[in-house]
Amino acid sequence: MNATDVHDVNDIYFDGIYKDIWKQIIPQKLTDNEVAFMIDCANLQPDSKILDIMCGFGRHAIGLSRAGFQVTAVDNLSAYINELSNTSRKEDLPVTCIQQNALDFKSTQKFDLAICMGNSINFFDKYGTSKILSNIHHHLKQNGKLLINSWSIAEIAIKDFISEHSGKAGDIIVETKSEYLFQPTRIETINTFIKPDGTKEIKKAIDYIFSLAEMETMLNESGYRLISAESIPGRKKFTLGEPRIYIVAEKV
Repeated sequence: MNATDVHDVNDIYFDGIYKDIWKQIIPQKLTDNEVAFMIDCANLQPDSKILDIMCGFGRHAIGLSRAGFQVTAVDNLSAYINELSNTSRKEDLPVTCIQQNALDFKSTQKFDLAICMGNSINFFDKYGTSKILSNIHHHLKQNGKLLINSWSIAEIAIKDFISEHSGKAGDIIVETKSEYLFQPTRIETINTFIKPDGTKEIKKAIDYIFSLAEMETMLNESGYRLISAESIPGRKKFTLGEPRIYIVAEKV
């Protein structure tokens, strides 16, 4: 067995084996549908500006910029920002890539739409979530839209919680062990990824759990009104036990 690479909390999506798995398991059709929904729900126009906060490797930033919109993409990890920068430069896409913590992001621009996708809002506790929501609010135009995607709100997490799981993604063995904890409510997961050559990575993730009502309260306190909660964007309202949620809010 080769040396084990142990990573910090919540860098699970950002590098190494899991990054490769993550990119493989997301179908392009899902990204295309999500981008189409973003354009529709925010009524984006040719001169619209979008903020992609915690953008990851930029699948939405790339899709939106390919459609002609100006995108500012923010992530704290250099590996993701470097990858997105390379893609946007090769394709001459209108993407501004910024390596910065989402809590500290500042810009003189005002955006028509802000997106926080891929369950990344759940990386933060109540204080951090409220701070991010307030920061985004400051950078939105009046009546600008915010789209949040999560699969860790309470109405999903309680039903779908599994303490241990083992499976394969391609030729990589994936083992997970999770605990559902309280004060604050959260799921802590140890993820082990094993390559065929025996290379192993162990990564820990924490997802903070809020109910939809708690999310709406935080949105209201940060200056938004909740417009909709959907399980299939633009097609189906969210109901109990759906595997994911798309929350659309508006700056008031």
